[in-house]
Amino acid sequence: METKKIELKILLSSVAIIILVEAAARIFLPSGKSVIIPVVGAARVVEVSLILLVIFFWTSGLSSIGLARDQILPGIIKGLIWAAGFGLAAALCMALVYAAGINPIRLIQTSLPSESRNVVVYFIVGGLVAPAAEEIFFRGIIYGFFRRWGVLLALLISTLLFIAAHPGGAVLPLTQIAGGFVFALAYEIEGCLMVPILIHSLGNLTIFALTLFF
Repeated sequence: METKKIELKILLSSVAIIILVEAAARIFLPSGKSVIIPVVGAARVVEVSLILLVIFFWTSGLSSIGLARDQILPGIIKGLIWAAGFGLAAALCMALVYAAGINPIRLIQTSLPSESRNVVVYFIVGGLVAPAAEEIFFRGIIYGFFRRWGVLLALLISTLLFIAAHPGGAVLPLTQIAGGFVFALAYEIEGCLMVPILIHSLGNLTIFALTLFF
């Protein structure tokens, strides 16, 4: 992919947007999860909208992160192919883990809301809104900025920050590590942000579904 399109001012502006929106969102976050999920989703929509505006006006347009209009459909097709390959590899790894006597679902399952109506909102926010927002920031901005110093550095930094943004109880965040590397590589190879967005989204939805039914 082309380098040096994401300048320092875009990186700093994007970080500032996230900090300010997250701080503002906390004002509306009561203790109930039924309210937290929509607020988090709304915060992600605001963040990504503002970041896209910054990119649009300070670069040559959304093509600078691989989101030009003519890249969307090809990106979706390539994303489906990548997601299928990633899914097959994940299924093979899960089969090997199961053969070793470990329940692989426990390694990837997440905490879902108890009320079914909130589960639907959780799927929408966590499976559609959050992946798009995270890929725009972690791959489009973070990876795009550090890419000028090489693929390896950009991949490591974007993945480490991606892991840090998803704190959890697991000692080894397998899904975040694997996802961070795959999303970055897909973006590097295809040059279109729709590819990692689709892989990320389908991956999250699959994890939620496995958690819900198993």
